[in-house]
This record gives sequence, structure tokens and C-alpha cells, in this order.
Amino acid sequence: MTNRTKARLSQRIADLHASPIREILSVLNQPGMVSFAGGLPSPESFPPCDLSAVPAEFLQYGASEGELALRSQIASDMHDIGLPCEPSQVLVLSGSQQGIDLVAKLFIDPGSLVALEHATYLAALQVFRFFGARFSRLQALLEAQDDAMQVPKLTYVIPTFQNPSGYCMTAAERDALAQACDRTGTVLFEDDPYRDFVYEPCERNPVCARLDRASWVYQGSFSKTLAPGMRLGFLVASPDLMPYLVRLKQAADLHSNRISQWWVLQQLQDPARHARTQALAQNYRVKRDNFSSYLDHYFKDLASWHVPQGGLFFWLKLKQTLDTRKLLPLALEQQLAFMPGEAFMPEPTAGTGQIRLNFSHATADQTEAGLARLAEVFRRALQACA
Repeated sequence: MTNRTKARLSQRIADLHASPIREILSVLNQPGMVSFAGGLPSPESFPPCDLSAVPAEFLQYGASEGELALRSQIASDMHDIGLPCEPSQVLVLSGSQQGIDLVAKLFIDPGSLVALEHATYLAALQVFRFFGARFSRLQALLEAQDDAMQVPKLTYVIPTFQNPSGYCMTAAERDALAQACDRTGTVLFEDDPYRDFVYEPCERNPVCARLDRASWVYQGSFSKTLAPGMRLGFLVASPDLMPYLVRLKQAADLHSNRISQWWVLQQLQDPARHARTQALAQNYRVKRDNFSSYLDHYFKDLASWHVPQGGLFFWLKLKQTLDTRKLLPLALEQQLAFMPGEAFMPEPTAGTGQIRLNFSHATADQTEAGLARLAEVFRRALQACA
């Protein structure tokens, strides 16, 4: 690109950076590659996809909000998990990533303050940075007592099986967060894509359901439980925010794919739906337990971690701090992929010594062989730094 062309680009482009996970995923189709990087569902989890019965009307333009029948089903599902809402509060998205983009457009100007968990979803960071956000730690919001504090315009959290840490907030922590949002007036944006993958008893009631006064957005996804290729998600929001979110959706893509909406609705209305989801969660629980055993065997002298109560990730802290981004090329040479921890940090950092490993995608054989080889990559690198 010439300097003349660069001069015509918007100033926001300076804050547009490639997604680390998308860069890694571009090499995952290489023969023999074992990926612990992305949050990819297991390929055998996808339901049958027969689109032969799609009504012809779904080939036409549709409502920006989404199909009414699908929004009504989502509203019913929200009631079941403790977040009562009307179909008019539901917006169907072209993947939950679009929800992050729409909410960022609604609230973030250059310099706007966004409160985050210390490690958080890297694609959300990518969007927030693009719009010029500044970041503060969630803990500061929870501990603030001074009315003169700078209140974040937006608070983004993943309370249930957090990405990347896998942590699930307790009931007391959810109450405290809701009270902090009500007290300060910050808007709560709750991202909840992993709630169906629960392996131990834990609190999963949405934080948004605990709010009394603050505005809120709750977001879910069909990518993990059904199929990511359908690119369909949804958000539910307090009534005061809905008109703006709908207009932003109209400006972005008019409406989400109607064929995907039809297919997802068939899955949600299938009488075997809940049994299928429970079987999928049980399959992932077995994968989690196997992954945990292999970590104990191969990584015990290299790192520490907690076994997640749900979700798709382990978050490892190496016993020696280093920039794990420098280890990724070494792993890729051995046909192994993982996510460096630095990508999940709101603040710039030279090295965290933390990594995220996904356990849902690889087979059992790939997991054992891959973790054995990955441990050797890390062991050699740590020895070289000693």
C-alpha cells in the first residue's frame, strides 16, 4: 500500500490489529497439526444439516431484529435460565462477535473507559481497541466507594466459564457485580457462550437478572452448541437500549441469514434438544477429565492450573514467567498450536507466562501425543532461559 493510499484511511485503522486466534486458525488445516488454540467445537458434535425443507419465503429479505418465531423461542429460553424478557428485547446476530461490535459502536468513543476482567476474550479486546477504548480492571469497579470515581461507560464480563480462565463466578460475586453496576450506572455487557457446558454444580444464573437499575446487554451463541459455520448468535437487552441496537444492526448487515435462523429454530424446537445438549456436555466432560490427566502427567513440573467446572479451556500459569508468544513459532514447527496468554491481556505486557489450551477439538490420541510434545517444547525453552 502506498503512503498516498494510507493517508486516506480513517484514523481508527491505526488501532486495527489482526486477531491472534484467526492468524493461528489459518494454519490448522495443515496435515498432522494438533490444535489446542481456538475454542472449536468437536466436529462430531454438529447436528445433521438438511436444508431441503427450508420454505421459499426464507430466501427473501427479513426483519432486522430476526425471525419472530426464533426470537420468541429465545425469550422463552431466557425465562428458563432466570432472565425474563419479551421477544421485542431479542436481537438475532450474525454470530456473537457482531454483538460485541454493535455494543462497542453504541457506547465507545475514543478514550471511553471499559471495565474488564484482567484476562478476557481477545476478540472483544480487538473490537474495543479499534473504537479507541481505555481499560480499567473489574476489581476497581467492585471496590470503588468514592462517588467521584471515573465510572466506566461499559463493563464487559464473561461470568460463566470465563474465556480464557475457565472461572465461574459464585453467587456472591455475581451479586456484588450487579450491585456495583446499579450503584455506578455503568452498563453491564454479559457474554455467556459456554453456559451449557457445565461439568460440576455451580452458579450460572445471569448477572443481568440481578440488576435493579443499570442498563444491560446479555449475549449468547449457537456456535458452540450447534454449529459455528451457521454464524448465528443473539443478544437480549434492557428496553432502553433496543432501538439503538436495532438501528446499528440495520446499518451493519440489514438482517442475519434467514436460512441459518430457520435451521437453528428447528434445532431449538426439537424434543430431543436438551438430551442432545446434555450428551454433548457429558462428552466434553470426559474430554476435560482426560485432558486434566494428561496435564498432570506432562505439565506438572512446568505449570499450575485449576480444573474448570465447565466451558472449553484450561488456563495454565508457567512456573517461570516468559513471553509465551515467542514459544508459539516453536510449537507450530512441531505441528502444535496453543494460545499465548499475552493476547488476552487488556494492558500491554512483555510476558505473562500463561497460556490457554482448548480441550474440545482434539481427539484423545491427538491430546496425549500433542501435550507430550508441547511439554517438551516448553521444557526446552524454559531450560534455555534458566
